[in-house]
Amino acid sequence: MSAPTSTPHAVLRVSTREVKPPRPVRRPGARRTARREGMFGYAMIALSMLFVTVFTFIPILASLGLSFFDWDVISPPTWAGLANYQRFFTDGPVLQSFGVTIVMAIAIVALQLSLGLFLAVLVNQRTSKFGRTFFRTAFYLPLLASTAAVAIFMGYLFDAKFGAINYYLGLLGMSGVPWLTSPFGAQVTIVLIVVWQQVGFTFVLFVSALMAVPTDVLEASSIDGAGPLRTLFRIKIPLISPTILFAAVIAFINAMQLFDQPFIMTKGGPGTATTTATISMYQTGFQNLQFGYSSAIAIILLLLILAITGIQFLASRKLVFYQ
Repeated sequence: MSAPTSTPHAVLRVSTREVKPPRPVRRPGARRTARREGMFGYAMIALSMLFVTVFTFIPILASLGLSFFDWDVISPPTWAGLANYQRFFTDGPVLQSFGVTIVMAIAIVALQLSLGLFLAVLVNQRTSKFGRTFFRTAFYLPLLASTAAVAIFMGYLFDAKFGAINYYLGLLGMSGVPWLTSPFGAQVTIVLIVVWQQVGFTFVLFVSALMAVPTDVLEASSIDGAGPLRTLFRIKIPLISPTILFAAVIAFINAMQLFDQPFIMTKGGPGTATTTATISMYQTGFQNLQFGYSSAIAIILLLLILAITGIQFLASRKLVFYQ
């Protein structure tokens, strides 16, 4: 007998189901580590939210509620309704303080952004890593100093009678400058001091943004014959415009809350030349004991800052370029 042979009708059955790779087996120790890391992350988020709630949200809500009352700390609060807000629109000195705040804030933001960008462009052209690190540290150091300490030091430095600046001007045969004793001089001096201390923040932001500009784009522009100024205004600034927007928003919010420098150096003077909105809040609440009206001023200032910030973001739709 011959051995059986396979027929042409025989079919080899092959499973068509997809073969899935084996799942990685997690060890119990790795699961515990992942769980601990997750719990630690949630704890840090909860701590941050607690900090913001206690020191930001609750004071804002308390000020909003207090703005509808009259309270002098001694007697119980009495309901005032919208009287504090109506009083604001007829209070000339307070309205003037808001005008002073807006003017000084515009000057501070304009100088801070332009000077920060100018210094960042100069430092970014240096190829030495040591040079970049040195200038970034040097320009950022004033920001680490206490604002009150800087204001006290600058107050002595710019004093009209005993200040070091007028002393050396006298040695050169020049008359002393009324840095803090004339309305315009006091405003200019405070603006320059604030810009000097805060420009390091925008400078560091702009240096980082300029370093992130793609080199192939810059090489293509140089091949096309674009000069340094054309490259700066047509390529670099549009590419770092989101950073410029961020710096402008932060700088304007800080400038609208200006308090330390004018209060320590001039007490809001001469006259009311440097009385900002925050100084008006302080004088109304802690000197005149009108905490309800002071809270109304604070809420109006908050709404003004929110409105200006919203305008900045609306303008950014046409002025900011996102890659």
